[in-house]
Amino acid sequence: PAVAELTIGLIFSLLRSIHLSSSQLHKGHWNRIFGRRLSEITLGVIGLGRIGSRVIRRTKPFGTPRLLVNDIDPSKGSDMDFKLEWSSKEKIYKEADIICIHLPLTRHTFNLIGEKELLSMKKDAAIINVSRGGIINEHDLFKVLNSGHLSGAAIDVFEKEPYDGNLSEIE
Repeated sequence: PAVAELTIGLIFSLLRSIHLSSSQLHKGHWNRIFGRRLSEITLGVIGLGRIGSRVIRRTKPFGTPRLLVNDIDPSKGSDMDFKLEWSSKEKIYKEADIICIHLPLTRHTFNLIGEKELLSMKKDAAIINVSRGGIINEHDLFKVLNSGHLSGAAIDVFEKEPYDGNLSEIE
């Protein structure tokens, strides 16, 4: 439950730029950022196990977004009272406003998301990884974010921890 709740918090932070507003305010800058509502976005969930399904369930009180989901086991989520759109990862990359990664780290998921996948996402999309470091290629993520493609990323797991890479240079 804690990871699902963290994911929901990160979704709101990315949708409303809470972290940027706070940082700017502390630097003496007053910029109102209105953001977006959860019910008006497309949420992509890759990995519909315990955590991915809990994230989806926790969206209900806020007005459930359009849900694009992907999992190795398409029977997952059949007990959920949500309209799930089973999709390829490529469709999720292309159409989701926020993508949440909830996967184990395996030889199949290591560097699953690199520059090609990140650039296939909408320019104003954001990505969240709270599952395992190494699933998103950190060098590619830095390069794509630094270029201005993607509105943000929320990462609390890294390939090597404690983290000391160049992603920390990006607000």
